[in-house]
Formats: sequence, C-alpha cells, structure tokens
Amino acid sequence: MIESEEINLTGDTFFKLSGAMDCNLDAIEKRYGVLLRAADNGVKISGESANVVKAEKLIKLLAKLIKQGLTVDKLLVERCADMTEERDNDDIIEMYRDIVAVTARGKKIYCKTIAQRNYCRAVKNNTLTFAIGPAGTGKTYLAVAMAVSAYKRGEVDKIILTRPAIEAGEKLGFLPGDLQMKVDPYLRPLYDALEELFGVNDYTNLIEKGIIEIAPLAFMRGRTLQRSFIILDEAQNTTEEQMKMFLTRFGDGSKVVVTGDVTQIDLPGGGKSGLKQAASILTGIDGIEICRLTEKDVVRHELVQKIIEAYEKK
Repeated sequence: MIESEEINLTGDTFFKLSGAMDCNLDAIEKRYGVLLRAADNGVKISGESANVVKAEKLIKLLAKLIKQGLTVDKLLVERCADMTEERDNDDIIEMYRDIVAVTARGKKIYCKTIAQRNYCRAVKNNTLTFAIGPAGTGKTYLAVAMAVSAYKRGEVDKIILTRPAIEAGEKLGFLPGDLQMKVDPYLRPLYDALEELFGVNDYTNLIEKGIIEIAPLAFMRGRTLQRSFIILDEAQNTTEEQMKMFLTRFGDGSKVVVTGDVTQIDLPGGGKSGLKQAASILTGIDGIEICRLTEKDVVRHELVQKIIEAYEKK
C-alpha cells in the first residue's frame, strides 16, 4: 500500500470533480480499489501502487476537463477511465477540445470517445462515411450535428435525412394516413436532433423552404443531390438494391453518412442487408471510410452499455 503525493485541485475543481454526494469519487474508488481523501489543496490517493497510478492519471485528466468547461458525472468518469487505459491524457484532452456543433441554446457538442472522434474526422475527410455500431453510440446524432455545422459554414445548401420504411416488429399498414404520415414516427429521432441544434423556429423555417428534407428512402429514387449533406439512418434495413440506389444519388459537393446497427436487422423474410454488403465491397476505396463503434462507445445511460454487453454474451 502506498499514498500518492497531493494532487492539487484549485478553486472549485475539487467540488466539481466530487459530484453530488461524492458519487464521482465513489466511482473512482470502486473502479481502482483505492481510497481518496481530501487534502489541504486537493486530494490524496492510497492503495496498491499500480492502481494509485491509474487513479492519479484519471483525476488529473478530469481536473483538466473541468477547466475546459466540461461537467463531470459518473458516465464521464467511467468513459475517461476506459480511455486512460489506452491513451495519453493529452490525446483525450485534445479530443474534448474539438467542438462538433453548438445547439440553439449554446450547448457545445463534443465527441465522447476516441472512436466517435475518429468517426467525425472520417466524415470531414471523406465523401462517404459508414458508421456501424450498436444503439446509443451517437452515430445518428453526430451525423446530424456535423450536417448542421456544414450547413452553417456554407459548405452545403441542403440537409437530407432518410430512413428505410421498415417496421421494427410493428405494422405500418395499421397506422393512419399516407406513407409520409406512417413513417413520421420512425423519423422522430432525426426531427428531435435538428430541433435541438437549430432551434424550433429556424428548424421549421428551413423545413418549409426545403433546405432540410426528411423522407423515406423510397423518395430518393431518380434524384441527383448536389451540394447536400445526406444521412441514411437505420441502413441495416436497406436491401442490397436499395443501398446501391442510394449510393448513386449524390452529386458534386455532397457529403454522405450512412449509419446502422447490423445486429438489429428487421428485413422481412431474412432478406440480405444492403449495409452489410456495402461495408464489405466498398472497403479500401479512396474517399470512403468505414467506422465501427462498439459497446464501449455507448453514451446513453450506463445501463444501456451493460444491456448491449449482456445480449452479445447470449
């Protein structure tokens, strides 16, 4: 057993690091099997030597993130602890300096894992990017955030978001209205993200002007989309023919992001997923990058990550 030197935490950093009812400190102690105690100007750590070193690295990282304006909660503690196992603190700090977008209320949107950062960089550096991973990894939200940022910078003239009209265990035919009305509930996550990023009024205005377009995948047939940021969501539910049709729609000045989870394919009759095929045959082509996210990149409630892990072990 050893005790570390005092880690200096200036100002209110210690209180922000501690969290409500010291929940963040409890999470650090539980993760590493160490004991944290307040010192004159910060905190000291006691425990097994290797674990003290790990906890010290994590606390110093979190202190710097607090100075950058981030709010520390248990999920961030666990996420950063995972990253410090493989990365230098400076690399993680740099990741949190990159602002993906700013919401209408001024909230800054950051990548929260290394894989998310690599995904965002892939979108910036390629014409076509695939993001494949489980629910809760930020695939769709980050794509929408990057689309909004690209539009605000004048890099594209339109934002087009589309999804295949495939039921996830439900029947569209029993819903009232035309096809657009039937699929609107399935497009709701896209509406929500856009409203948060643009604000309700600007979002509504852009929809009315046709600058933002949200539509079922079937509506993309026969079109050529110039200077557009195009997002195909839930792409695991495209057929091979639909995927080929979609990937031949974009024209000059456009950027395309395709997101999906190949573990949640709802195609009837065991149909082959267009996302699986595209990820296989388009590997290694310049201008196309395929990003894979895992349960470690889940940024929803911590239980979501545990649920995904449990199903994968089934």
